[in-house]
Amino acid sequence: MSDTKTPKVIKSDRDWREQLSPEQYRILREHGTERAFTGPYWNSKDKGLYRCAGCNEPLFISDTKFDSGCGWPSYFEPVTPDAVVELRDISHGMVRTEIRCASCDGHLGHVFPDGPPPTGLRYCINGYSMVFEPV
Repeated sequence: MSDTKTPKVIKSDRDWREQLSPEQYRILREHGTERAFTGPYWNSKDKGLYRCAGCNEPLFISDTKFDSGCGWPSYFEPVTPDAVVELRDISHGMVRTEIRCASCDGHLGHVFPDGPPPTGLRYCINGYSMVFEPV
């Protein structure tokens, strides 16, 4: 059986800074966040595919997007289970589950257990960590 996973994207800090906007860099590479209700896509209803702004790998599809009221784009599942990786995040005096792009290790946001069926999960994602491809 062959391994069909996409190879890890590894770039220098300089390359990331040249490729990404300052806001994308701050979020994807420095684990920042955008203020609620300010980033792209939080209220978008357009149909399409959300890709990682760092490496263009598919992350979420619009069919899994829902209005959680939190001010960030929210999804109940990634496009494939291996599109994202989960890490324990104990920053800011909280225990959360951080979500990163499986290909480039870019910070995307967090996942919470308060989403809708069928998964019961809410992937709360920074809009600047993604680019949208309409269908």
